[in-house]
Amino acid sequence: MNTNLADVALHVVPRYTNAFSGVWSDDQLKERAPAIFATEARETTSAAYRFISTASVIAGLRQVGFEPVHARQAMTRRGGPSFARHLVRFRRRLETVEVADAIPELCLLNSHDGTSAYQLRVGLYRAVCRNGLMVTVGGFHAVYIAHRGNVVDTVVSRALEVAERFGDLGETVRRMTHRMLSADEQHRLATRALTLRFAPEAQLGMRVEQVLETRRAEDAGDDLWRVYNRAQESLMAGGLHRRSESGRLTRTRRIRAIREEVRINTGLWQMATQLLAA
Repeated sequence: MNTNLADVALHVVPRYTNAFSGVWSDDQLKERAPAIFATEARETTSAAYRFISTASVIAGLRQVGFEPVHARQAMTRRGGPSFARHLVRFRRRLETVEVADAIPELCLLNSHDGTSAYQLRVGLYRAVCRNGLMVTVGGFHAVYIAHRGNVVDTVVSRALEVAERFGDLGETVRRMTHRMLSADEQHRLATRALTLRFAPEAQLGMRVEQVLETRRAEDAGDDLWRVYNRAQESLMAGGLHRRSESGRLTRTRRIRAIREEVRINTGLWQMATQLLAA
């Protein structure tokens, strides 16, 4: 790694006393996402593909103050678990940005099968529901880094750029907590949220109102931040009731696929920020 990246100092004062009670060791990462420690790429990758283990990238991020706090990988039917898509979430070792009841995170996505570049995304973690979100901040969307060149240094430098936008994220959430939604606005958001996850035929027999139901006391309220979190929980955690034409009652399942987690999380955030700008 270049010296200028390794010597980066984070001159901050910690505000979240328990933000790092759950830092993961390499053994924990390996147990939940063995693809992080792959030693080679899938044999079907092109000659232009440069294999860099995600473990090497994690080591680089640790050097500049990011600690892994969660990881998981996708189920795969071909190519083997060593090459599967995986997601690692990081928090800065010392964090000063306050984001309501959440902690800002850096999300790293990768695979070793040649189907995706490294991705960096901004995330939020709400301790109250142990729920991870993925968001976009202003014009700063996902960063894609191809498996070419000096991957580790590039990922680290871009990660530092992403973290510089944590303050913008805090300001957005602050504004969301002050933006009160009318009953009509909440209903429209819930309707669009259902469409984000379910095809029209899959929505038959579902009540839109259940997307807005409060599952925990901390989420009660009509401000955009709480309404958004209720909708996010309903979409991601499942448990929505649906009655078929025959009258059979079923419940929706939790989202477990990484691709769907990213798609739904970022799509719902965009809906919420559109309301904020209205």
